[in-house]
Amino acid sequence: MRAAHLAGLTLLLLVPALLLAQTRGERLGERLRERLAERQTEAAGPAALPAGARVLRDIGYGPDAAQRYDVYAPAGARNLPILVMVHGGAWRTGDKDNPGLATPKAAYWLPRGYVLVVINYRLLPAAAPAVQARDVAAAIAHLQRHASEWGGDPARTVLMGHSAGAHLVALLGADVDALREAGAQRPRAVIALDSAAMNVVQIMQARHFPLYDRAFGDDAQAWTAVSPWHHLSTASLPMLAVCSSRRDDSCAQARGLAQRAQHFGIAIQVLPEDLSHMEINRTLGEASDYTRAVDAYLANAVR
Repeated sequence: MRAAHLAGLTLLLLVPALLLAQTRGERLGERLRERLAERQTEAAGPAALPAGARVLRDIGYGPDAAQRYDVYAPAGARNLPILVMVHGGAWRTGDKDNPGLATPKAAYWLPRGYVLVVINYRLLPAAAPAVQARDVAAAIAHLQRHASEWGGDPARTVLMGHSAGAHLVALLGADVDALREAGAQRPRAVIALDSAAMNVVQIMQARHFPLYDRAFGDDAQAWTAVSPWHHLSTASLPMLAVCSSRRDDSCAQARGLAQRAQHFGIAIQVLPEDLSHMEINRTLGEASDYTRAVDAYLANAVR
């Protein structure tokens, strides 16, 4: 009996560990598949920009070398809506030149009458997410002031970001005072591509990945300060929250934000996609129902 009891107890202790190992293995396998796909994307070369497109690189919006953005504008652009893209990278890495970030979106949306602006911002450990959000707000204010130089209409700005970048644009969309204080005009909407950090306080109070500790630290007040869920108000921007249905947390976080937004009369649409975290970004601009759904939301926001 005692041996059987010990065997049962051992099994109970092993099952969670085995499940955790399986989950980690699945995530590792997905990351390896994503990296292989990234290399295939790099090998295939960038998507072709439309004829006559202008590319203005490394426009400075602040004194730091990271405070730069690139502009992609179609030939003869004049008073066109502006799609602002913010890269991901766990708040610590990433760049506006990441493979699959800018060029596929420019190739798709420039012929449809948009200007694309892709932003860099300071990263961890030099800049915490709250500082990164202020960088993005400053970049938006700067590009709006200079939009007439490359054919953009600052009154029709839409914010888009992937992963950590999705968290930053969602935060600014929820806390529009931060945009106003930076001198930015009110954007029309936010498109968040697969952020699992919409309620930072909830994340940090539960079991979570170490990357969140590196980004958000252990100060509960700091968690609230960078939590889109906690900044929602009647003044917040409408949002399309795209989420990977392959992840445990992304769609749950998006739906939680949408439910909270209902209390303030703010429309947040959740778009689950059967794509990996990286595919959510990398395949946007390819011919698909996913791209068409985002395009329809964008067109409605800027009309």
